[in-house]
Amino acid sequence: MKKEELKEFLDAKVIKYNHPRFIESDPIQIPHQFSKKEDIEIAGFLTATISWGNRKSIINNANKMMALLDQSPFDFIKNHQPSDLQKLRPFVHRTFNEDDFIQFVKSLNHIYENHDGLEAVFYKYSEKISMQYAIHQFKKHFFEAEHLPRSTKHVSDPLKNSAAKRINMYLRWMVRDDNNGVDFGIWKSLTPAQLSCPLDVHSGNVARSLGLLKRKQNDAKALNELDTALRTMDKDDPVKYDFALFGLGVFEGFTKI
Repeated sequence: MKKEELKEFLDAKVIKYNHPRFIESDPIQIPHQFSKKEDIEIAGFLTATISWGNRKSIINNANKMMALLDQSPFDFIKNHQPSDLQKLRPFVHRTFNEDDFIQFVKSLNHIYENHDGLEAVFYKYSEKISMQYAIHQFKKHFFEAEHLPRSTKHVSDPLKNSAAKRINMYLRWMVRDDNNGVDFGIWKSLTPAQLSCPLDVHSGNVARSLGLLKRKQNDAKALNELDTALRTMDKDDPVKYDFALFGLGVFEGFTKI
């Protein structure tokens, strides 16, 4: 398939899947329950953190998280007392347990109290066409106060060759304003041109089938390779193709054209 034909094919899939009906079966529905910026970004961050495995399970457990935070995530993060943290038990999603949940609440409080919030941290370290260094620095700040060592595994580090799928997905949610009511676009200090496509088994396999990716591992090097390919099709909004790659892989069982 020629480059122009591939772009036309993928653009059509973006239109198909970057649609409000996508929300009904996607974890992004959790932050869509809120209207306040801080509630949206905290609900989105916690939801993205547990976004691996069965999607129904992710959505159910993210809803449990919001219930345990009294449906007011920002207020809970900012104003909780030590005794309130025990209300977060029991909780578990795969390897993310109640101790991790409590740690993330403490770390989020640290980010808002000492670094002016989530957006400010990512913006401070952002680069012209990459957020990977910013993700690395965010992890450092997120765990710079006293923390459980076991919880650090739940925030990926691109500088340690992780594709950081969940945080890149989260950044798409927060930064990209798609005018279709799916992605939020509430972080105005950043632009979609800086974002990377969330890379997982589905998007990776589709990208390889389409000739967009050669590297076999879904790691930071593969992410950079995919980034380069997608930016040739749309340098201002390369991450929009996440909808195409994900939709083809998950909903259409795409293997090759």
